[in-house]
Amino acid sequence: MALDGVSLNIEKGEFVAIMGPSGSGKSTLLHVLGFLDPPSSGEYRFDGKFFSEYSKEEVAHVRNKKMGFIFQAFNLLPRTSVFENVKLPLLYSDVDESKWDKLAKDAINAVGLSHRMEHDSSQLSGGEKQRVAIARALVMDPQVIFADEPTGNLDSKSGQAIMEIIRGLNEDHGHTIILVTHETYTAEHACRLIKLKDGKIESDEQVAHRMHRDEFKK
Repeated sequence: MALDGVSLNIEKGEFVAIMGPSGSGKSTLLHVLGFLDPPSSGEYRFDGKFFSEYSKEEVAHVRNKKMGFIFQAFNLLPRTSVFENVKLPLLYSDVDESKWDKLAKDAINAVGLSHRMEHDSSQLSGGEKQRVAIARALVMDPQVIFADEPTGNLDSKSGQAIMEIIRGLNEDHGHTIILVTHETYTAEHACRLIKLKDGKIESDEQVAHRMHRDEFKK
Protein backbone atom coordinates (compact mmCIF):
# COMPACT_ATOMS: atom_id res chain seq x y z
CA MET A 1 0.00 0.00 0.00
CA ALA A 2 1.40 3.43 -0.97
CA LEU A 3 1.30 6.18 1.61
CA ASP A 4 -0.92 9.15 0.80
CA GLY A 5 -0.08 12.55 2.22
CA VAL A 6 1.35 11.19 5.47
CA SER A 7 2.91 13.97 7.54
CA LEU A 8 4.27 13.40 11.03
CA ASN A 9 7.10 14.26 13.39
CA ILE A 10 8.58 11.81 15.88
CA GLU A 11 10.79 13.24 18.59
CA LYS A 12 13.82 11.59 20.15
CA GLY A 13 12.81 9.38 23.08
CA GLU A 14 9.20 8.84 22.00
CA PHE A 15 7.44 5.47 22.05
CA VAL A 16 5.07 5.44 19.08
CA ALA A 17 2.76 2.63 17.97
CA ILE A 18 1.42 2.46 14.41
CA MET A 19 -1.79 0.51 13.88
CA GLY A 20 -4.08 -0.18 10.96
CA PRO A 21 -5.73 -3.01 9.02
CA SER A 22 -3.79 -5.11 6.51
CA GLY A 23 -2.89 -2.97 3.52
CA SER A 24 -3.18 0.30 5.42
CA GLY A 25 0.45 1.23 4.79
CA LYS A 26 1.89 0.71 8.26
CA SER A 27 4.74 -1.58 7.17
CA THR A 28 5.47 0.72 4.22
CA LEU A 29 5.76 3.62 6.65
CA LEU A 30 8.09 1.67 8.91
CA HIS A 31 10.27 0.67 5.95
CA VAL A 32 10.60 4.30 4.85
CA LEU A 33 11.34 5.53 8.38
CA GLY A 34 13.90 2.74 8.84
CA PHE A 35 15.78 3.47 5.58
CA LEU A 36 14.78 0.04 4.27
CA ASP A 37 12.91 1.60 1.33
CA PRO A 38 13.47 5.08 -0.12
CA PRO A 39 10.46 7.42 -0.28
CA SER A 40 9.20 7.66 -3.85
CA SER A 41 7.98 11.21 -3.24
CA GLY A 42 7.84 13.77 -0.47
CA GLU A 43 10.57 14.38 2.10
CA TYR A 44 11.87 12.43 5.07
CA ARG A 45 14.36 13.90 7.50
CA PHE A 46 16.26 11.75 9.99
CA ASP A 47 18.65 13.18 12.57
CA GLY A 48 18.40 16.63 11.00
CA LYS A 49 19.24 15.53 7.46
CA PHE A 50 16.97 14.75 4.50
CA PHE A 51 17.03 11.19 3.17
CA SER A 52 17.93 12.49 -0.29
CA GLU A 53 21.12 14.00 1.16
CA TYR A 54 22.45 10.64 2.40
CA SER A 55 24.79 8.67 0.13
CA LYS A 56 24.29 4.89 -0.19
CA GLU A 57 27.21 4.37 2.17
CA GLU A 58 25.70 6.77 4.71
CA VAL A 59 22.32 5.04 4.49
CA ALA A 60 23.99 1.71 5.27
CA HIS A 61 25.92 3.30 8.15
CA VAL A 62 22.78 4.87 9.66
CA ARG A 63 20.89 1.55 9.46
CA ASN A 64 23.78 -0.28 11.12
CA LYS A 65 24.75 2.26 13.78
CA LYS A 66 21.69 4.36 14.59
CA MET A 67 18.79 1.97 13.94
CA GLY A 68 17.87 -1.42 15.36
CA PHE A 69 15.23 -3.73 13.87
CA ILE A 70 12.98 -6.38 15.42
CA PHE A 71 10.76 -8.42 13.09
CA GLN A 72 7.85 -10.80 13.59
CA ALA A 73 9.78 -13.65 11.94
CA PHE A 74 12.88 -13.06 14.15
CA ASN A 75 15.24 -13.34 11.12
CA LEU A 76 17.88 -15.30 13.04
CA LEU A 77 20.46 -17.65 11.55
CA PRO A 78 19.05 -21.05 12.64
CA ARG A 79 22.21 -23.15 13.02
CA THR A 80 24.15 -20.37 14.67
CA SER A 81 24.53 -19.66 18.37
CA VAL A 82 22.71 -16.90 20.21
CA PHE A 83 26.08 -15.23 20.74
CA GLU A 84 27.00 -15.26 17.04
CA ASN A 85 23.53 -14.04 15.99
CA VAL A 86 23.75 -11.06 18.33
CA LYS A 87 27.30 -10.26 17.23
CA LEU A 88 26.30 -10.14 13.55
CA PRO A 89 25.71 -6.35 13.22
CA LEU A 90 29.19 -5.73 14.64
CA LEU A 91 30.76 -7.53 11.67
CA TYR A 92 29.55 -4.72 9.41
CA SER A 93 30.44 -1.88 11.75
CA ASP A 94 33.48 0.27 12.45
CA VAL A 95 33.54 -0.89 16.09
CA ASP A 96 36.94 -2.23 17.12
CA GLU A 97 36.88 -6.04 16.97
CA SER A 98 38.35 -6.27 20.48
CA LYS A 99 35.02 -4.91 21.82
CA TRP A 100 32.67 -7.24 19.94
CA ASP A 101 32.45 -10.06 22.47
CA LYS A 102 31.71 -7.79 25.41
CA LEU A 103 29.08 -5.81 23.50
CA ALA A 104 27.33 -9.01 22.41
CA LYS A 105 27.41 -10.48 25.91
CA ASP A 106 26.10 -7.26 27.44
CA ALA A 107 23.19 -7.19 24.98
CA ILE A 108 22.35 -10.84 25.69
CA ASN A 109 22.48 -10.21 29.44
CA ALA A 110 20.13 -7.24 28.97
CA VAL A 111 17.37 -9.53 27.66
CA GLY A 112 17.99 -12.25 30.28
CA LEU A 113 19.43 -14.92 27.99
CA SER A 114 22.98 -15.33 29.27
CA HIS A 115 22.20 -18.97 30.13
CA ARG A 116 21.33 -19.66 26.46
CA MET A 117 24.28 -17.85 24.92
CA GLU A 118 25.87 -20.91 23.28
CA HIS A 119 22.63 -22.55 22.17
CA ASP A 120 21.72 -22.49 18.47
CA SER A 121 18.76 -20.24 17.79
CA SER A 122 16.86 -23.24 16.39
CA GLN A 123 16.82 -24.70 19.92
CA LEU A 124 14.97 -21.74 21.42
CA SER A 125 11.31 -21.04 22.05
CA GLY A 126 9.55 -18.28 20.14
CA GLY A 127 9.83 -15.87 23.05
CA GLU A 128 13.54 -16.61 23.44
CA LYS A 129 14.12 -16.08 19.71
CA GLN A 130 12.52 -12.67 19.93
CA ARG A 131 14.75 -11.82 22.91
CA VAL A 132 17.75 -12.72 20.75
CA ALA A 133 16.40 -10.45 18.02
CA ILE A 134 16.07 -7.63 20.56
CA ALA A 135 19.63 -8.22 21.78
CA ARG A 136 20.86 -8.11 18.18
CA ALA A 137 18.97 -4.82 17.68
CA LEU A 138 20.57 -3.44 20.87
CA VAL A 139 24.17 -4.44 20.27
CA MET A 140 25.05 -1.23 18.38
CA ASP A 141 23.20 0.93 20.97
CA PRO A 142 20.95 2.51 18.30
CA GLN A 143 19.04 5.75 18.66
CA VAL A 144 15.85 4.23 17.24
CA ILE A 145 14.43 0.72 17.46
CA PHE A 146 11.88 -0.31 14.84
CA ALA A 147 9.67 -3.22 15.87
CA ASP A 148 7.46 -4.74 13.15
CA GLU A 149 4.78 -6.95 14.78
CA PRO A 150 7.28 -8.16 17.43
CA THR A 151 4.65 -10.20 19.29
CA GLY A 152 2.84 -11.53 16.20
CA ASN A 153 4.27 -15.06 16.42
CA LEU A 154 4.07 -15.35 20.22
CA ASP A 155 1.49 -16.43 22.76
CA SER A 156 0.09 -13.68 24.97
CA LYS A 157 2.38 -14.39 27.95
CA SER A 158 5.54 -14.38 25.82
CA GLY A 159 4.26 -11.33 23.99
CA GLN A 160 3.80 -9.39 27.21
CA ALA A 161 7.32 -10.34 28.32
CA ILE A 162 8.72 -9.02 25.03
CA MET A 163 6.75 -5.79 25.39
CA GLU A 164 8.09 -5.35 28.91
CA ILE A 165 11.64 -5.48 27.51
CA ILE A 166 10.82 -3.10 24.66
CA ARG A 167 9.12 -0.65 27.00
CA GLY A 168 12.11 -0.77 29.33
CA LEU A 169 14.39 0.16 26.43
CA ASN A 170 12.35 3.34 26.05
CA GLU A 171 11.67 4.27 29.68
CA ASP A 172 14.91 3.13 31.30
CA HIS A 173 17.43 3.60 28.49
CA GLY A 174 15.95 6.37 26.33
CA HIS A 175 15.70 4.54 23.01
CA THR A 176 13.11 5.90 20.58
CA ILE A 177 10.68 3.07 19.77
CA ILE A 178 8.56 2.88 16.61
CA LEU A 179 6.27 -0.12 16.83
CA VAL A 180 3.99 -1.55 14.14
CA THR A 181 1.25 -3.81 15.49
CA HIS A 182 -2.32 -4.93 14.92
CA GLU A 183 -2.76 -5.89 18.60
CA THR A 184 -4.39 -3.35 20.90
CA TYR A 185 -2.75 -4.74 24.05
CA THR A 186 0.65 -4.31 22.40
CA ALA A 187 -0.08 -0.75 21.27
CA GLU A 188 -1.20 0.19 24.79
CA HIS A 189 2.42 0.06 25.94
CA ALA A 190 3.22 3.06 23.73
CA CYS A 191 2.69 6.71 24.65
CA ARG A 192 1.40 7.74 21.23
CA LEU A 193 -0.79 5.88 18.77
CA ILE A 194 -0.96 6.57 15.03
CA LYS A 195 -3.76 4.84 13.14
CA LEU A 196 -3.49 4.41 9.39
CA LYS A 197 -6.22 3.62 6.88
CA ASP A 198 -5.81 3.40 3.10
CA GLY A 199 -2.34 4.96 3.33
CA LYS A 200 -3.53 8.00 5.28
CA ILE A 201 -3.26 8.97 8.94
CA GLU A 202 -6.70 8.45 10.43
CA SER A 203 -5.70 9.61 13.92
CA ASP A 204 -2.56 10.57 15.84
CA GLU A 205 -3.01 10.95 19.59
CA GLN A 206 -1.68 10.05 23.01
CA VAL A 207 -2.60 6.58 24.28
CA ALA A 208 -5.60 7.15 26.53
CA HIS A 209 -5.45 3.93 28.51
CA ARG A 210 -1.74 3.18 28.62
CA MET A 211 -0.88 -0.06 30.36
CA HIS A 212 0.99 0.48 33.63
CA ARG A 213 4.24 -1.41 34.10
CA ASP A 214 2.96 -3.05 37.27
CA GLU A 215 0.29 -4.77 35.15
CA PHE A 216 2.92 -6.85 33.34
CA LYS A 217 2.98 -9.48 36.07
CA LYS A 218 -0.78 -9.93 36.21
